[in-house]
Amino acid sequence: MKVQVLQNAEIYTGDPSRPWAQTLAIAAERVVALDQEAARWEDAPGAIVTDMEGATIIPGLIDSHLHWMWYTLARDELALRDLTREELLQQVAQKTAEVPPGAWIQGRNWDQNLWADDRFPTAAELDSVAPRHPVVLTAKSAHAVVANSAALHAAGITAETPDPAGGALGRHADGSPNGMLFEQAMQLVLAAAPEPTLDEVITALRGAQEQLLAVGLTGIHDMDGAPAFAAFQALHRTHTLRVRVVKYVWQDALEGVLAAGLRSGSGDDWLRFGGLKLFADGALGARTAALCAPYEGEPENVGLLTLEPAQLLDIARRAVVGGVALAIHAIGDRANQLVLDTLAAVRPLDQSLRHRIEHVQLITPADQPRLAKLGIVAAMQPIHAPHDQLMAERHWGKRTATAYAWRSLLAAGTVLAFGSDAPIEQFDPLLGLYAAVTRRHEVNGAPDAAGWHPEQRLDLAAALHAYTWGAAYAAGMETYLGLLKPDFLADLVVLDRNIFTLPPAALLAARVTQVMVGGKWQWGTLVS
Repeated sequence: MKVQVLQNAEIYTGDPSRPWAQTLAIAAERVVALDQEAARWEDAPGAIVTDMEGATIIPGLIDSHLHWMWYTLARDELALRDLTREELLQQVAQKTAEVPPGAWIQGRNWDQNLWADDRFPTAAELDSVAPRHPVVLTAKSAHAVVANSAALHAAGITAETPDPAGGALGRHADGSPNGMLFEQAMQLVLAAAPEPTLDEVITALRGAQEQLLAVGLTGIHDMDGAPAFAAFQALHRTHTLRVRVVKYVWQDALEGVLAAGLRSGSGDDWLRFGGLKLFADGALGARTAALCAPYEGEPENVGLLTLEPAQLLDIARRAVVGGVALAIHAIGDRANQLVLDTLAAVRPLDQSLRHRIEHVQLITPADQPRLAKLGIVAAMQPIHAPHDQLMAERHWGKRTATAYAWRSLLAAGTVLAFGSDAPIEQFDPLLGLYAAVTRRHEVNGAPDAAGWHPEQRLDLAAALHAYTWGAAYAAGMETYLGLLKPDFLADLVVLDRNIFTLPPAALLAARVTQVMVGGKWQWGTLVS
């Protein structure tokens, strides 16, 4: 049994009963002792003793909500983040010169809310620069796409194409499609685009693990669909997983999951089945998040429910009876209310399951205490708050007083599990921690020194808890993951400074120097 002792360190354990230590002993994959008890392990046969030279060590960070396959594959697509409408069209035009006519052009992360003219892009605009290539570009929210005429034609979309359940096509006054597709309608055109092979997905996921480790992520909860699950299983079989993965699948996989008897928690500490990811509504950026009252300045728009209440309840009931936990996307207050009602109805069927609401971006004061009462995890992404501020104020108005309400939810007893929603946002957890404790944009400090709705700021310990133990709790792993204490898995991150003794701005300057997962150095100068 391999024994390691890390000494002369500032170790934040995350354990409220013993938050700090100076020495940590590890045997095989787990922490076995702290401080004086740990020092005794230095005499174990073959023990490796490492002087950490005063470095700060924290528990391994877990991103509880990202789309890793989507991120890795999107690196080969047009990067449209922060571009103007004109710059977007220039990027598309340039790409047409690089690929043969008829080849698909795809891109991601455009955001019309940043444009001087914030209307959605159109097929006609794309046609003007790419008449001979099918083009489909996904919005930053991932809840809308714009396609040109060639892509619409390839997908068989015409004026006669009906809006699918839970989705809508943008249309001209005569009913013909204008190129925009929202929510479930997106699949009409995305299904016509070429799909990556399993080998391509495996290669992309394997290589990109280095990026996760480099920012201190020792685990992820992946929200992509079944193809990603197959790729992660291939990496697991070949012992090339370097971070822990909790995998959720989408609604289209439910029947297969139930038929196979796959239950939440199946797997091991490296690859674990989390449950079923469902969507109750859309997103703020696309103005499809389901609201109790209309969007500001749009009296007819209350967003979209992507599943009707009876349908959501039926799917949830079948999943829970089959032992499958639910992770349900809900952004608007109406959607959060519906999801809470649904989970309240199905929870008695199996109270051992860890259900979660993904995002919880806008929730009424009356609904805030319900998550804790029902034992529902709030899986939230702190970086959304400062990045969404202007958009939220424009479309939700005074309702933003109860938006991104981390402090209120925590005060009510809710378990928070933090993540990034990458590639919609960056997956660096230090940026997420900064957003959680300041409610400020990391680039320009907006809105001011106090932060946006500063009453919802968290202290660093609470924010870090949501990135460690809270994320472990969401996956049912909290009894042995997320803290640095005896019998817990030795997942840890070494930082170049003590983020607890410095101002919050230090989070933006801090750097990860080493990362250990399961007692093995996976990244940095001490790689095993």
